[in-house]
Amino acid sequence: MYLFFRKLLFLLNAEKAHEFSMTTFSALIKIPFFKKYLRKKFNPEGAKNITAFGLTFPNAVGLAAGFDKNAQYLEALSVLGFGFIEIGTVTPLPQSGNAAPRLFRLIKDKALINRMGFNNEGVKLAGERVRKFKTKNKSIIIGGNIGKNKITPNDEAWKDYEICFRELHDAVDYFVVNVSSPNTPGLRELQQTDFLRNILTNLQKINLEKPIQKPILLKISPDLNALQLDEVLTLALDIKLDGLVVANTTLCREGLHSRQELTTQAGGLSGAPLNKSSYKLLCYILEKTKKQVPVISSGGIFTGMDVQDRIGAGASLVQVWTAFVYEGPGVVKKILQ
Repeated sequence: MYLFFRKLLFLLNAEKAHEFSMTTFSALIKIPFFKKYLRKKFNPEGAKNITAFGLTFPNAVGLAAGFDKNAQYLEALSVLGFGFIEIGTVTPLPQSGNAAPRLFRLIKDKALINRMGFNNEGVKLAGERVRKFKTKNKSIIIGGNIGKNKITPNDEAWKDYEICFRELHDAVDYFVVNVSSPNTPGLRELQQTDFLRNILTNLQKINLEKPIQKPILLKISPDLNALQLDEVLTLALDIKLDGLVVANTTLCREGLHSRQELTTQAGGLSGAPLNKSSYKLLCYILEKTKKQVPVISSGGIFTGMDVQDRIGAGASLVQVWTAFVYEGPGVVKKILQ
């Protein structure tokens, strides 16, 4: 069924198709019997609870940040069986992101290239939506992916992360600090040890002042060289970071089969071509840290075997994004079966 609808959706611009499909789906689930039917249809029966970062997840498969940047679709996404949903990336101030078109399908590769640029309506509105959702859905785990505004210089970036952290602290269940998107100029420079230590230790200090602490994770780039990666891992161990998300989209274009006009688009690549490289990176990080830092594995995950490989290697959880686009709303159930 989804393959039929996918053919129609893929006739539209990728970003418009995303907005249309999720807006339509959000409207449909307001029909009580339809929502109940979908929840039953997509519920991954027999899935096992997973404990990570001090939280209990109904299953290991979550939705990565970027799909629901503004926490607009939580009600709709909550019926699709995800073990957790990560909103964002959100920034202190609303921003429009990069010029469109900025999202491209590489169908032959089961991949996407995006250069969205942290387009979002601002952290305050996202926080309000999460709180409203949580009043009726307390058991669903929501992560908050936070970033800085494009206009904020890197030496003041810590302030943006603090604003987002404070605004969302009572709303989300865990945080992901995003310093690794390739689509905001200069952002990846924040992965340098001095910048990163300042951002993370400041958030940890604020966290300790709260009556309930929330796990703080760092999302890293798959394009770091060995020295850069080792420095990040040393810092994560040194400050006792709660976890890592491995990894963000890549600028690498090796082994693609789609048309050159698509593969040469600027932006971060996600999807099936990242499967092997993201698994290799996961294994390296787990070995280097001796599994002392819990990891959410992301990148090229499409099948149950992919999940078994990541969990078997030592990942605590996994996230999908591009697979959702290509496989449809039944992707979690399909993977877990």
